[in-house]
This record gives sequence, structure tokens and C-alpha cells, in this order.
Amino acid sequence: MTRIMGLIDGSIYSQSVCDHIGWVAQRVPASVGLLHVIARRDSAAQAQDLSGNIGLGARSSLLAELAELDAQNAKVAQKRGRLLLDESKARLQAAGVALVDTKLRNGELVDTIHEFEAKADLIVIGKRGEGSDFAKGHLGSNLERVVRSTHKPIVVTSRAFKPIAKVLIAFDGGAMAMKAVDQVSRSPILAGLACKLVMAGADCPEAKKKLDDAAAILKAAGYTVETALTAGQPDKVISETVEREGFDLLVMGAYSHSRLRNLFIGSTTTEMIRSCKVPVLIFR
Repeated sequence: MTRIMGLIDGSIYSQSVCDHIGWVAQRVPASVGLLHVIARRDSAAQAQDLSGNIGLGARSSLLAELAELDAQNAKVAQKRGRLLLDESKARLQAAGVALVDTKLRNGELVDTIHEFEAKADLIVIGKRGEGSDFAKGHLGSNLERVVRSTHKPIVVTSRAFKPIAKVLIAFDGGAMAMKAVDQVSRSPILAGLACKLVMAGADCPEAKKKLDDAAAILKAAGYTVETALTAGQPDKVISETVEREGFDLLVMGAYSHSRLRNLFIGSTTTEMIRSCKVPVLIFR
């Protein structure tokens, strides 16, 4: 049975996370663990900043009030987190997913995912969290750290769910891209879906051979596969193909370069997640 970890927060993407999980659970037997993490606050530093250079008695009174306020806020966050999890569980059960459990934790999201990911086969997270800047198209602050740190396949959901029938695999001939092709070929979740391999770059014999070799792996697994080798920058070629041909899911490998290198040349993975309006399935 496939074990799915769904990451839930207060954003509108949480509904999409549930709907994508529901779609997976319709295709394979699955159990679901929903996780909501309440981030720690540096209350000590906050109290020091707010007390300022005031008298000892007044400072003690203020610190006591701040401590009480923190305790109240913690209780509210716990109640809110439980409500979010209960609503998400009800949404999944209404979609026919019977095996759903929930976990509410305090701490850092990445650390908490590491605690539970060993038992997960797939992680599902929204593209943006509740604190993200939608107008500027920024990704969720935790998303890149989660994708970089986990060793499990991860689905980054779009804002709203759309039934998935056509899959585009972004292919560059590298090891991560071949791993993605291999995992697609063995995935019961994607079996039977229309599939296209797209490679951005110069039309040369070496690139064609790599593309043909990847297509052969998918065909041997029963997929009907189209291929395309298109000149241009990978992020632009892929995003335009997704939009023009109406693909429902993008599959790709992730972050083959170091974070330092990405500071200077950018990351195709990050740009793909940011610009594509469809969910992205990422293999590490």
C-alpha cells in the first residue's frame, strides 16, 4: 500500500493538496498521513526587544504579560492546527479515502518531515504557503528547503486540482532525468496516462540518442510516448509546451547543482515550479 504524507497549512493550497492525494488514492491503494507543523517562535528575543530600557518592576510585569500572551497564542495555534487537520481529513474521507491519520507538531517543517518521511512513499505539498506573496509569484518559503532535503518523490500542487490525463517529462539526458524516467516507468500511479518526453537543446545525434533511450524505457513499461527536442532555454521550452499542449502534470528531476551554484546561474527546477500552472512531480 502506498503511504502518502500530505502537508497542511492555512493556505488555499491545502484543499489542492487533499484533492491531489485523493486522485492518487483512486489509482492505487493508499493510506494518508496529514501533517501540520506549528513553527517555533523566538519568544525570548521578542520579550527582550519589547521590554526596552524600562524599570525593573515594569519590565517584570511586561515580561509576565508577554509570557501569558505567548501561552494564549500557542493554544490558539494548536486549536487552529487541529481544525485544519480535521477539515482536511473530512475532505479526503468525502473523496473516498478511508485510511487517514493526522499529526500536529511544533517545530521546524523540514525537521518534522525528516522524522516521518522514512515511512512515506510520496510527499504532497502546496506550491505556496499561507505567508507567500501571491502577487509577486513567490514560492512558499519552506518549499525549496523541503524539496532539497527530502529523499522521497514529492508532488508540488497547483492552486486548484484538475484531473490528470497527460504527463510531460522534462528531460535533459542527465542522471536525475533518467532516474525520473525510470521511476515513471515503474509507477502504478502514472500507468496508462499519455506521456511526452521533452528535451531542450541543440538537435544533435547524442541528444536524440538519449531521448530515444529514455523513450524506450517508457515504451517497455507499456506507455505510449511522444518525444520532442526543441532549441531554447529549458524553463521556457518546458513551460510553453505545458501551456500550449495542455499537459496536466510535469515530471522532472531536481537540483542537480549546489545551492551556491544556483545563486549565480539560477535553478531550472525552482523556475519550473514557480512558472508552471500545473502540479510538478519531482524525483530526487
